[in-house]
Amino acid sequence: MPNRRILRLTGKDTDSFLQGLITNDVKRLDDGLVYAALLTPQGKYLADFFLKRDGDSVLLDVAEGLADGLAKRLTMYKLRADVTIEETDLNLQRGTGTPPQGALPDPRNPDLGWRAYSTAPASDDGTDWDAIRVRHCIPETGIELTPDSYILEAGFEALNGLDFKKGCYVGQEVTARMKHKTQLRKGLRIVEATGDAPVGTEILSDGKPAGVLFTQSGGKAIAYLRLDRAGDNMQAGDATLKLPG
Repeated sequence: MPNRRILRLTGKDTDSFLQGLITNDVKRLDDGLVYAALLTPQGKYLADFFLKRDGDSVLLDVAEGLADGLAKRLTMYKLRADVTIEETDLNLQRGTGTPPQGALPDPRNPDLGWRAYSTAPASDDGTDWDAIRVRHCIPETGIELTPDSYILEAGFEALNGLDFKKGCYVGQEVTARMKHKTQLRKGLRIVEATGDAPVGTEILSDGKPAGVLFTQSGGKAIAYLRLDRAGDNMQAGDATLKLPG
């Protein structure tokens, strides 16, 4: 299970501060976990994370490798807002079986089970998370989600990580333009895979670059594809790929 860090945001301006920055609607915190991202002004991915209401504060669950950079970026945006960002001693527990008290459903997909936060050691129940992610084309921080990612190409709308009605946020203009004024020509897709290749292997179609291969499980994989070149005879290293069905 990837290492996570749990931050706490407190202060009377926390909700309005987050609302003006992230891709999802902070009002959804009243209904459970919120999945969201912070983007660059150019609309590219900086970090994805989960938010949870915790009394008068908000917990932020982010990959360990992104935590310092995200905290620094949030602090830069904070200016005079009454918001404090601090470390916690909480850890993530997750699973797909019977949820413990206080656990909340993962908002990205029901098959991803539940997430809970406590001072107990980080843990999961042995679920094959890669198999679930590949089955539903769910990107993972640092694998499919990189600084080159656009969240629409990464499927954030289907993952309940994006709200087009919430108003402005950083990167909103580019994201809205991609949604309403263009047809996506690239994006993450599930492919059938015969053979194996390392994550990050270039995909070729008729000898032309067609994308990048990512997580593989059970004869399928998540691939970032140039859609006009995606076909039934793609190659990524020793792996042969094709679109399903």
